[in-house]
Amino acid sequence: MKAGIVGLPNVGKSTLFNCLSNAKAQSANFPFCTIEPNIGVVNVPDMRLEKLEALVSPERVMPATVDIVDIAGLVKGASKGEGLGNKFLANIRETDAIIHVLRCFDNDNIVHVETTIDPIRDKEIIDFELQIKDLEAVDKRLERVKKASRTGDKVALKELDVLISVKDALEGAVSVRAIELTDVEREEYIKPLQLLTDKPILYVCNVDEASAKKGNAYVEKVKEAIKNEDAEIIILAVATESDIAELEDYEERQLFLDDLGLEEAGASRLIRAAYKLLNLQTYFTAGVKEVRAWTIHIGDTAPQAAGVIHTDFEKGFIRAEVIKYDDFVHYGSEVKVKEAGKLAVEGKEYIVQDGDMMNFRFNV
Repeated sequence: MKAGIVGLPNVGKSTLFNCLSNAKAQSANFPFCTIEPNIGVVNVPDMRLEKLEALVSPERVMPATVDIVDIAGLVKGASKGEGLGNKFLANIRETDAIIHVLRCFDNDNIVHVETTIDPIRDKEIIDFELQIKDLEAVDKRLERVKKASRTGDKVALKELDVLISVKDALEGAVSVRAIELTDVEREEYIKPLQLLTDKPILYVCNVDEASAKKGNAYVEKVKEAIKNEDAEIIILAVATESDIAELEDYEERQLFLDDLGLEEAGASRLIRAAYKLLNLQTYFTAGVKEVRAWTIHIGDTAPQAAGVIHTDFEKGFIRAEVIKYDDFVHYGSEVKVKEAGKLAVEGKEYIVQDGDMMNFRFNV
C-alpha cells in the first residue's frame, strides 16, 4: 500500500518526503527537481510500542511501516503529455492514496511555476489534469457498456446510468470521490476503473513557521474549497519540519516543538494520517524475541490478520487468542491478563480491532 506525494513543482513535495523518509530526494529551488519517483518506507509513530517494550523487554522492536512515494511535479497540460505529465499520471495511478501538497506561504526567494501564490488555483490545475484522464477512462468504458445495454441487459443498463452521472460530474470539474454514489455502485462500477480522482486524498497545507499551529488565510481558503469533498487536511510547516528532522537529539527536537507551541512533530501526524488514509490499522504480537506492530486493513478478520505473518497461519487457522492493549498495560503481563480472565478466544469471524494483541493457533 503506497501513498503518493503530489503537487505542482516547487511547492515542497521533496522537502516533505525528506522529512518522512530516510531516503533523501534531491531538493532544489527549481521545477522538476524530482524526475524519478522516490520511494521511502516510513515507520509509523506509535507510542504503544514504547510502552510494550518497557513491559516485555524484547530483543527487538519492529514498528508498522507505510510506503511514501515522491512523484514528479505536474504542470498544466499534463493530461496531454506536457512537462512530465505522462510519467506523473502513470506514477500516481500506481499509488493507493494521494498526499496533495499545496503551497500556503509567501516567499519571494522561492519561485512558483505559476509566478503567484494561490493554493486553490494550484489545486484546480491538478484536479483538472486528473479529471481529464478519468474522463478518458470513463468514455472508453461507456462505449463498451452502451453496446451491451442495447440488448436490454439490466446490469449493463444500471452501469450505464452510473457512468453517465460520473461523466457529467467530471465534465463539471467534480472529482469522483465527491460524487454521491452507493457503496455497491462504487465497488462494482467505479473501483475497477482505478480512477485517479476516486483515490482517497489528504491535503497538506505547507505554511510558514508562524502559521504552523493555527494556519493562515490560505489554509482557510483550502478548507472552504474541499468542504464538500471526501478529503482530509493537515497543516504543516514543511521547511521547519525539515529542520526538526535534522536534529539528532530528542530533547533538542522537543525544545524546538515547544517554541512553536506544538506537542509533536507534524511529520508524525502526517504519517499516521497517511496510514489511516490507506484504510490501515495495527495489531501487535509481543514476546521476549520481538515486539512487533503488524499492518492490516480495517475490517480484516482474524485469519486475514494471521496471514500477514505467514500464509500458512491463514490457511490452517484454528483460533486467535486476543488481549486488548489497555488490559495488557493495566495488568502488566500475559500471565496476569489470563488470571484476570481478560484473554478472549476468537474464531474465524472475529474482526480485528486496532491495538489488539494476538496469538494465533493454526495447523497445516
